[in-house]
Amino acid sequence: MAFLKRSRRWKNGCFYESWAIVESVRTAKGPRQRTIATLGKALEFEKEERTGWEDVVDQLSGRSIPRSRQSGLFEARSDAPEWAAVDLRRVRVERLRRFGDVLLALTLWKRLRLDVFFDENLPSGREEIPWSLVACLHTLARFCEPSSDLAIAESFYRKTALGDLLGIRMEKIYDNRLYRALDAILPCRRALFSHLQAVYGELFGASFDILLYDITSTYFEGQADSNGKAARGYSRDSRPDCEQVCIGLVVTPEQLPLACEVFAGNRTDVTTVEDIFDLMEATYGRARRVWVMDRGMVSEKNLAMLRRRGASYLVGTPRSMLKRCEKDLPLDNWDEVEPGVEVKEVFLPAGQDDIGEPDPGATERFVLCRSINRVEKDKAIVEKAASRLTAGLVALQARIKAGRERSREQAERRVGRLLERHARAARLFRVNIKETDDPKEPRKKRLTMMIERNRAVEEWLALQNGCYLLRTNVTDLSASELWRTYIGLTEAEAAFRQLKSPLGLRPIFHQKETRTEAHIFVAFLALCLRRTLALWMEGRGLGSAPQKLLEELRQIHSLDVVLTAKEQTEIRLRVVGTPEERTRILLHRLGLKLPNRPKRIENVVADLPS
Repeated sequence: MAFLKRSRRWKNGCFYESWAIVESVRTAKGPRQRTIATLGKALEFEKEERTGWEDVVDQLSGRSIPRSRQSGLFEARSDAPEWAAVDLRRVRVERLRRFGDVLLALTLWKRLRLDVFFDENLPSGREEIPWSLVACLHTLARFCEPSSDLAIAESFYRKTALGDLLGIRMEKIYDNRLYRALDAILPCRRALFSHLQAVYGELFGASFDILLYDITSTYFEGQADSNGKAARGYSRDSRPDCEQVCIGLVVTPEQLPLACEVFAGNRTDVTTVEDIFDLMEATYGRARRVWVMDRGMVSEKNLAMLRRRGASYLVGTPRSMLKRCEKDLPLDNWDEVEPGVEVKEVFLPAGQDDIGEPDPGATERFVLCRSINRVEKDKAIVEKAASRLTAGLVALQARIKAGRERSREQAERRVGRLLERHARAARLFRVNIKETDDPKEPRKKRLTMMIERNRAVEEWLALQNGCYLLRTNVTDLSASELWRTYIGLTEAEAAFRQLKSPLGLRPIFHQKETRTEAHIFVAFLALCLRRTLALWMEGRGLGSAPQKLLEELRQIHSLDVVLTAKEQTEIRLRVVGTPEERTRILLHRLGLKLPNRPKRIENVVADLPS
């Protein structure tokens, strides 16, 4: 992944700062950073254009916020100078607010036309603040600073300039209003998926012929008694002791989030495929899409269902299926698709139908893949497990030899626990515990333990290290193209990492099932903004690390400069701080303008927090 890096150097008696786009590469001496492009040590800006607060709306794509909601925020444009005599000793600064990151987030919200979508799809009634604006606040807070709904009301909203940009007074944002907004926006989830498809196509020219599907889980700190989907199951967070829900995510090869679904925490991956297929078919209609899934989703029943309903698939297979390719592994007829990765097509029997019989209508292909880097990784994993298992077995053997272990059943249970703990190396050993008569005490039994290395299994594991098998019914792609398509699953995994880390999916404080699903839906919306920003940055030559850009723009604040004029009258001017030149470079590349003309605030009491 390419990312932004700021550099600083001393030359001719002063410091020069610049931005560069770099990427991490592996070398013989370890990871190094390689510069892809330099954005320049300085930017020759044109004559500074006077930009007022009213121009902020003009630069946002989509429909502007109605001026009736702005509470008199924007004024008529005028560059005529105004003069006033002020007391310099009484100048003060108030109301410091974050501006840059929330402006960027609101720009993304409007580029995806989410303001239009929620205006059209959310019900309108007697509410004082439209639910569409509260939905916007939810998503922008999750994008800029993930926190609880209570923290949004008590802290986040008050320390940002969203009150100016959304036109909602601070006392109007409180926790119950945020909670009720979650109930309002959840029913729009299915309609949003169709909206996203249209917008992605217009903005990025994205195609939807290939869909990547993966599943993850997130757990609850409490009991989650009011959540019918909370249950214990296989935890991707290594917390099997906690209740959890599973989240299915569909993304495009460009990593654009397309749909998400929440499943019960005890659902296995393989049981979710038909549900997500029904969701996509109901949303987008019947089409011959290629579904890309990992081996956890694979079952003969699922593949038969996809074939029966006219869908194509490209899936990973269980490692046990490599045994069917044993004769092909040592052969040299591999094709290199990129340095360190080789593929070749192998011929195996076709799939089965729903009842386990050979399916005569199945036209399947199998692609055998081998990664040199993965060879070393698999080898290291097995060797580490084997060394630990050997140490445990040898220690148990010493206990038996010393006579400290006299029960055969107990010794066998100990062996079973060791093999279970180190399952990757369990097949490498044969362990035999025998019970014989003790020559010193004929009435007692003596245990002996034999440990033998299974060389045949060891040779097979060494042969299959770094190898995996792909299975598909796609006929118009070569083996190398199929591999590149399957590797796109890493994009879905990257999306899950963004949900859990920078977007702060956890902890989940909601107890009700619908509130939990709405919370995940808001995180999904924030993920859409984040990926849109990454592609926007790539298109402007700024790499693909949105977090770095967000941190830089977070330093831009708005503030009120209060001047005391003659006759003790106060003049309050709302301004946005001028960013450093390196930040101005980023804003110039993105085409974002900050208001550099102060706005006079007349109604101070209504504007300040109560």
